[in-house]
Amino acid sequence: SLPGTAMASTCLVPHCRDTGSWADSLREVSGAVLVSGLIQMVLGVSGMCGWAAWHCGPMVLAPSLSIIGLSAYKEAAFFCSTNWGVALLLMLLVVTFSQHLWSCRLPFCAWPHAWEGSTESSVPTLRTFSVLLPFAGVCVVCTILSYFHIPWESLDPAMAQLSWANSTFSAPWIRIPYAGGGTAGLRAAIHVWTGLVSPVPFPSAAGEWRWPLLTPRALAVGIAMAIGCSMNSVGCYVLCGRLLRVPRIPPHACNRGLCMEGLGSLLAGLLGTPGGTASSIANTCATGLTQAGSRLSVQVSALVCMVLGMSPRLAGLLTHIPLAVHGGVLCVTYAVAVGTGISYFQYTDIDSGRNIFIVGFAMFMALLVPRWFGTALTPLATGWVPLDLLFLSLLMVPVFLTGFLSFFLENTVSG
Repeated sequence: SLPGTAMASTCLVPHCRDTGSWADSLREVSGAVLVSGLIQMVLGVSGMCGWAAWHCGPMVLAPSLSIIGLSAYKEAAFFCSTNWGVALLLMLLVVTFSQHLWSCRLPFCAWPHAWEGSTESSVPTLRTFSVLLPFAGVCVVCTILSYFHIPWESLDPAMAQLSWANSTFSAPWIRIPYAGGGTAGLRAAIHVWTGLVSPVPFPSAAGEWRWPLLTPRALAVGIAMAIGCSMNSVGCYVLCGRLLRVPRIPPHACNRGLCMEGLGSLLAGLLGTPGGTASSIANTCATGLTQAGSRLSVQVSALVCMVLGMSPRLAGLLTHIPLAVHGGVLCVTYAVAVGTGISYFQYTDIDSGRNIFIVGFAMFMALLVPRWFGTALTPLATGWVPLDLLFLSLLMVPVFLTGFLSFFLENTVSG
């Protein structure tokens, strides 16, 4: 393997399998990503995504968006626990810039800006950069503390070892991935603006990981991935429009968006990645905090992602972002999703016993069922492993349970 990626195949957890089985398993995961992309493209081309989004009323959107935010509290708490001081500092700065100083305009940051038919000489600078500036500032503080060898981050041995294994200082600056010939260095799923990154080290021997492996298990997981990602993406589309106070997104726009996400997952599966493309709740909520609803920002972020994807060494720098920073960003962004979901209750008769039951039952079961499956002593067993994986993959996703239950009850319970 390439220098800097030798630890990619080292077992970091007990009872892990050998390298060959590990590579075959990841090929199978890539096959699931490929299947997911194909199904998402079918859902977009057929118009089913837009139809479903258009028929989701406030009684479906309110609990679904709320549960999207609430379902991330465990991960946010885990990341923040590495250093609550750093996480709280980032949250304090984001809240101050986006809420208290949102109307502040700096004279040296003035440029023409058209919004809703009016032309302003400048934009609310601190609100526009209310996520980027705190993120950069806190990262600088953490870098200074690390430079002077001041202990500030508490990591368990597994996380510390993983951070060292993902080091890519000796990786090449440029590496072009291609299908079927193995991919090198470090490919990362990057959420621009928030700094969220999920690094995945890849072996680099040519041909070590070849084309995706399609099996019944990959097909089952791919179907579940497509359903979950599609529901999450539709929620992002609705959430973004709500936060930017624009008219409801038309069905054809939802269909185009899902088609592009499916195409991205299709390419990701062909390149051997263990993860596809989907809309980011954190990015959407960051858009609400900054009110930077510009297509140019999305295009720039996409270009940056492409550059980082072709440079293992640059992408490796993202693995050094402290977990506490991730946790702070999750706290402020997913809180926006919860609040937006609650705001949809104003369009419903919340005093109705029927509506109270639908909302409460859907949200409670969405939190209960994944918890039950996660702690159950006896796993789900239907006698066929692919079917078990399909059910578990769907029933462990809170947004699927909330959306399905609320949509079903809304259209079947009279009142």
